[in-house]
Amino acid sequence: MANDTRDTAEHGPKMRILVYSSDASAREQVRLAIGRRPAADVPKVEIIECATSPVALKHLEDSGIDVAILDGEAAPVGGMGLCRQIKDEIYQSPPVLLLIGRRDDGWLAAWSRADKAVSHPIDPVALAESLAELMRARAARLAAR
Repeated sequence: MANDTRDTAEHGPKMRILVYSSDASAREQVRLAIGRRPAADVPKVEIIECATSPVALKHLEDSGIDVAILDGEAAPVGGMGLCRQIKDEIYQSPPVLLLIGRRDDGWLAAWSRADKAVSHPIDPVALAESLAELMRARAARLAAR
């Protein structure tokens, strides 16, 4: 069950962002790109980092994750396959931002049913903008319930 984290006040609730990658440096790049808040009109974030797919799935099933950022280049379980699994198996799954190896992999992101995709190398501005869009959409969806 997701937290009600729609308040954008300075000390209000945070949105929980899951970052999955087997590469610690990729997780760090994502964390640095996001900062404390990816845009002024969205809540601050709490980042949950995962290096393995079982841990990522556990958080997604149990922890009220608002948006998931998955590395398509992760090994042994890639973010594309994990995204597809999340969309198939988790009721009202959170939106997914997929990190893809190159722009030409966009069709794979579509196959995985990712909501957004950003290609490596990670562009901090593009990542923050894409995440902020997904956070706004998630907040609107939760508010409509």
